[in-house]
Amino acid sequence: MSLDLLGSAADGMQAQRSALDLYARNIAAAQAAGPRGRYARSVPIFSLLRDSSGARRLRFLGARSEPKRDVNMVTEMVAVLDASRAYAADAALFSIGKRVIERTIAVEQP
Repeated sequence: MSLDLLGSAADGMQAQRSALDLYARNIAAAQAAGPRGRYARSVPIFSLLRDSSGARRLRFLGARSEPKRDVNMVTEMVAVLDASRAYAADAALFSIGKRVIERTIAVEQP
């Protein structure tokens, strides 16, 4: 069970890191376009897929463009904050799983 916890937390961290990269690209592209330029916002696509053991795993599949919606700096910064908090939550979950495994090993040692 703890290994599933570690895998889920790691999947979440990887997905949030990918989302953070995407939001950073949105912000950089909007800044490069200038105040009068337009840049279509890209949003991440996530999916729950089953691996070979049948466990569900979160995957970042890429991005899709929202052509009728330009990048808004406030929206992107809120998305960055949201993704960074989700990443921190996944990191905390990973840490808990790691401690559970360490304590389980310690209990079994003489």
